[in-house]
Amino acid sequence: MPKTKRKAQAKTTGSISNRSSSSSSSSASDLAERAAEEALTAPVLNVAVKKRSLPGDAALDKSPQNVTLLVDEAKSKKWQNAFVRSVWTFVMVFLFLVILLAGHVWVVLLVGLLQTLVYKEVISIGISPAKEQKLPWNRFLHWYFLCTTNYFLYGETIIEYFKPYVVVDAFLMPLATHHRFISFSLYCLGLVLFVMNLKKGHYKFQFSQFGWTHMVLLVVVCQSHFIINNIFEGLIWFLVPASLVIWNDIAAYIFGFFFGRTPLIALSPKKTWEGFLGALFTTVAFGWFLSGFLAHYPYMYCPMRDFKTSSFSGVECVPNPAFVPTDYRLPPMLSGLLRYLMPFAGIPFRTLTLYPVQLHSLVLSIFASVVAPFGGFFASGFKRAVKIKDFGDTIPGHGGVTDRMDCQFLMGLFSYMYVKSFVGVGKLVTVGSLLQSAIQGLSSEEVKDLIGGLKDYLEGQGVDL
Repeated sequence: MPKTKRKAQAKTTGSISNRSSSSSSSSASDLAERAAEEALTAPVLNVAVKKRSLPGDAALDKSPQNVTLLVDEAKSKKWQNAFVRSVWTFVMVFLFLVILLAGHVWVVLLVGLLQTLVYKEVISIGISPAKEQKLPWNRFLHWYFLCTTNYFLYGETIIEYFKPYVVVDAFLMPLATHHRFISFSLYCLGLVLFVMNLKKGHYKFQFSQFGWTHMVLLVVVCQSHFIINNIFEGLIWFLVPASLVIWNDIAAYIFGFFFGRTPLIALSPKKTWEGFLGALFTTVAFGWFLSGFLAHYPYMYCPMRDFKTSSFSGVECVPNPAFVPTDYRLPPMLSGLLRYLMPFAGIPFRTLTLYPVQLHSLVLSIFASVVAPFGGFFASGFKRAVKIKDFGDTIPGHGGVTDRMDCQFLMGLFSYMYVKSFVGVGKLVTVGSLLQSAIQGLSSEEVKDLIGGLKDYLEGQGVDL
């Protein structure tokens, strides 16, 4: 081959190899930079798992066949755990009853406190302290969005239930009129703060935190808001659903403790069919008697109308038909069967008198026993996904606050929807709605004319003013 040809070929090869080495070095640097960013922005939960994992967490991945059921556990360990769990259950029930008797406001504050503790526990799973040192605004935004959401939700509730007081107050009226706009503006401010604090190398972590925060707000805060609405509708609509879940959990534990042999679901291997069915039947009976007992007390079924109400304030109201004793005619076949079985009673058994709320309690009891436990199973699956045993250790023998509230949120939401759909007898016209319409839709002179007309009407009816 001629020398000139060989030289040209060598030059060409050299230039190609240079470009190739340049390209490969560029690709290598790109890959290295990408890998560094991946390392810095590892998925949030993976970081949290390393931080929160317990020595015995390997047991969480055992198959159900390898899990020791409560009935088969060593007696000393089983009874020790049962004792600790029982003591703290009684402590919680006692404190709950004290707060319940103190008044509606204290119950609302209790739910707000529990909501905040649950939010804190769940949010902390996704927090990486090492990254937060470089992102000082990250934790602030978690709590900012919580406060903004609560401002909107609590504001909606107060405006709805205390409209007669809100619409006539010179300070509160503008806040109530523009409440939703103010709430949206506060949310937009949080969004702007989040975008302004995006930091190169942490994008994936920051956006995962943003999504994590909104998921917790939806699952925890929004659902607990409906529990608070139940309190405003009447303490019975808070107490009965909450008590049904508590009773069902205790009954499932007791039946599983003594008789549980058949695993119920792989996500929660210590749950058994024996515990599930035993809890179902006893919860239905418990709900029937509890609702009938509470229906005697106006403090329990009267809606909240002021912030001073307590069990000692002598609450009175026109009861909802659900709390008025009603006679139900029994089918002739059932009536005849009862007379045949109990001839000594001397009762015709033609009618049965009960409170309609007892019939509603059957629906709530079945939901608390069959569907609400899936809120707990959902939480169990989540804990397995992030490889933690409990959400916390706030309550000895029970775990974290979230471990006690996982079923309550779903139950509270269902109760609100059920009461609004089948129980609540809402008035189309209320004092609050009339005041709002008059103040917002009439001029000052027209309002004076309205007041004068109402005054004349009441005097004509013989009502003293």
